[in-house]
Amino acid sequence: MKKFLAILGLVMTFVIAGFGQGAAPAAAPVSKLKVGDMAPDFSLINTNREPVKLSDFRGKKNVVLAFYVLAFTGG
Repeated sequence: MKKFLAILGLVMTFVIAGFGQGAAPAAAPVSKLKVGDMAPDFSLINTNREPVKLSDFRGKKNVVLAFYVLAFTGG
């Protein structure tokens, strides 16, 4: 019984300590864009490590930009 209580106390210590480690949530960025506005030009690196600008596709192809939060971070 003492071993169980010791393990339970240790687990609870780690759980409680873990709650204090999180950073305070950041305020959401303010955007001046409205629904229907044209997206501002930006550049990213493609899978071939080449820079690609949004303006390269403007008027030629449809572009979908998807963000996967915490994807490929190992966490």
